[in-house]
Amino acid sequence: MPKVKSELYREVVQQASALMEGEKDLIANLANISALLWMHLPDINWAGFYLLKDEELVLGPFQGKPACVRIPMGRGVCGTAAKLGQPQLVEDVHQFEGHIACDAASNSEIVLPFYQGAQLMGVLDIDSPSLARFDQEDLQGLQNLISVLQEALA
Repeated sequence: MPKVKSELYREVVQQASALMEGEKDLIANLANISALLWMHLPDINWAGFYLLKDEELVLGPFQGKPACVRIPMGRGVCGTAAKLGQPQLVEDVHQFEGHIACDAASNSEIVLPFYQGAQLMGVLDIDSPSLARFDQEDLQGLQNLISVLQEALA
């Protein structure tokens, strides 16, 4: 029987917390979180990070197929999340104006910005080949994960 989402995210957050304990290196932490999400989340085809550099998002640690390297602020789901500073939960990326199709197989997406103090560092991006793959429970679980990441970076 598949795990309940809340239980799955609780385990991912616990594992991420243990992996990041005492580790301040951003890339190392993002790499481990990407791997954890890839291992534990069903029905995804990409999980990783884009980092803010010179007013654009640049590809960071991820799991999945090769991806777009640079995304302008405000463009696509990732750029929108970064510019607004708000998570984006998109049931059908083909209906999202300005969507950037790095992988034509992706149909839904969830993106959460993360910060070091008050400074935007980048976004967590997860794609799925299924429509409406992500819901409020995913959003809450991933916000908990982002909180643990931000604590590790503080």
